[in-house]
Amino acid sequence: MIRFYRFPFIAAIFLCVVFSSCDHNVVFEQNVKMPENRWDMNQPVKLEADVKDTITPHNIYINVRNAGGYAFSNLFLFLSTQTPDGKTERDTIELTLADANGRWLGDGMGDIWDNRILFKKNFRFPASGVYKFEMQQAMRLNPLPQIMDAGIRIERSKSEN
Repeated sequence: MIRFYRFPFIAAIFLCVVFSSCDHNVVFEQNVKMPENRWDMNQPVKLEADVKDTITPHNIYINVRNAGGYAFSNLFLFLSTQTPDGKTERDTIELTLADANGRWLGDGMGDIWDNRILFKKNFRFPASGVYKFEMQQAMRLNPLPQIMDAGIRIERSKSEN
């Protein structure tokens, strides 16, 4: 009878260890769900990341989740970044979501595609503190249908190459 109770306990611990493994290089990741899977250019995604490390290089990614019915192979964005000392930088970015043959490039399951697209590689943050990010879709269609989520991921670079 003792052996019977031991197995579920050991199995539960094993499953917790397997499913709780995470990437320790991730410093920040947050995604915002779009209401009704439509991104209105007048409703930018606003995120704040508290960055402490100014020595280690970081990779900054833009995350986008789209439905298979998204009508374009790309997505244009305006990304504003405000540093802790109040300086603002604005970038215009084209994200490629599908190849020339129309095949989605992200990781997909069914009709949903997750894209993690490198924005800055081996970037060293100039100061520690809260960085404010604002992403605005810059496509000609508004609101932009079939965009489900958008966000930012910051992780420590695994190498400085």
